[in-house]
Amino acid sequence: MITQTYAVEGMTCGHCAASVQRGVRGLPGIADARVDVAAGTLTVVAASEPRDEAIAAAVDEAGYTVTGRR
Repeated sequence: MITQTYAVEGMTCGHCAASVQRGVRGLPGIADARVDVAAGTLTVVAASEPRDEAIAAAVDEAGYTVTGRR
């Protein structure tokens, strides 16, 4: 398993976190996704290297913006 952390802008509450987690967990190959709202991060656990474009698209669909990897 590979773990990758992304910086995400715009999240302010638990609802924000849930929306992002739900969207990213629905992607193929993603085992888990956890958001730390206070830190503004999304940590993804995947079977193989996660595709940054797919992660960013899922986060965007939830209404937030990936600003890079951490």
